[in-house]
Amino acid sequence: MRMPIRLSLAKTASFAVVHFSVAFGIAYLLTGSIGIASALALVEPLANTVAFFFHERVWARVGTGGAAPMATVTRAASCCAPATRLVSASK
Repeated sequence: MRMPIRLSLAKTASFAVVHFSVAFGIAYLLTGSIGIASALALVEPLANTVAFFFHERVWARVGTGGAAPMATVTRAASCCAPATRLVSASK
């Protein structure tokens, strides 16, 4: 089941707020500097986001045996007319 894009964007935005807040809080506790904590709160989540992208790409390859996931088209038998449906190759 696919998540609607608006819900996905809202979830991403709320996670970003949590991530930035945690990064700022920890950096401030460790340094006592609002400036350094703010810089770390911006840099660390950005670096983490880039790392996550590559992490997901590796897992996509592992999960499909090294090939990118593809969908195949199959024909379903019908009494009136042939129907076409997509079948995920990742199943």
